[in-house]
Amino acid sequence: MTKIAVLGPIPRDTIITHHQEVIKKYGCVTHPVVALAKLFGEEGTVYPVSHVHEVDYENIIEVFKPYPNINTSHVSSKHDRGTVIELKFVDQNNRLERQTACMRPIVPKDIKSLEEMDAYVFIPITDFEISISTLKYLKKKRTGLVVFDAHGPTTSMGMTGDRYRKFWVDMDEWLKYIDILKMNLEETQACWFKREYAAHEMTSYDEERTEHLDEMAAFVLKKGVKFFYVTLDAKGCVFYTKVGNEIKKQFIKSIYVDHVVDTTGCGDSFAGGLAYGFAVYHDPVKAAQFANALGALRTQGKTFDVFKSREETEALITSYYAE
Repeated sequence: MTKIAVLGPIPRDTIITHHQEVIKKYGCVTHPVVALAKLFGEEGTVYPVSHVHEVDYENIIEVFKPYPNINTSHVSSKHDRGTVIELKFVDQNNRLERQTACMRPIVPKDIKSLEEMDAYVFIPITDFEISISTLKYLKKKRTGLVVFDAHGPTTSMGMTGDRYRKFWVDMDEWLKYIDILKMNLEETQACWFKREYAAHEMTSYDEERTEHLDEMAAFVLKKGVKFFYVTLDAKGCVFYTKVGNEIKKQFIKSIYVDHVVDTTGCGDSFAGGLAYGFAVYHDPVKAAQFANALGALRTQGKTFDVFKSREETEALITSYYAE
């Protein structure tokens, strides 16, 4: 029986899509948790780990209630500190963000009673939500794979609640505790900067700037990360790993979708797909395919009905990646 824990916030989201539709729902952790529950069926269990507001607790439990293989024992409202987010999309992929409440960080004592997992998926959305001590604890006490999404450490918030991209200046200190690192292209640009660059040269995202990825991957893998995945928006993803003394690089095309409804949670779903591929198949290519599939499915609607069973998801992957 496969077991995967998903650690991070369950924000109360208000989303204005690029179609000017307003969606209210619980996000982040909920996306990969439900996606994994549907993939597992009776063959696995998913464990969300999060701090939430008391006022949201029962509603969040109701979200997970239809899925008997979701164990909610580590969703806690004890401290009455959760996350509230407002998102306004200016186009399909870019959005303005405002955070009006902050989750209590996840620290080692929050997971000490959590049994051993095949994989631990960390999907923080702001830089304070996961303590590095939690990763250190897992590295010392557990054997499951640590999948880490860099959205959190490359995002911060000001006193007014405005959220903004930031440099992950202490990235070196985290990498030694991460097995599988996932970033989008913008996040890599917020991590891989040269000292001689002027600050103003690093403040804007350039979707065509990828020349730094090979050098960055070599550094990340040298620090102990086993697999480094970078998503490239609609193009797909690329991953790096070391085979002997050589670095292997492989591109996996995206699964094309004709009509995008809502991209909120795509990165979170992608991280869940990576964990599934490694935990079930032990295959980095299969992991990328499942990650792309969950990310693509997430865009197709406003509810969790977008996610499919293992058989349906495998059929999608087979049809799209058939030789």
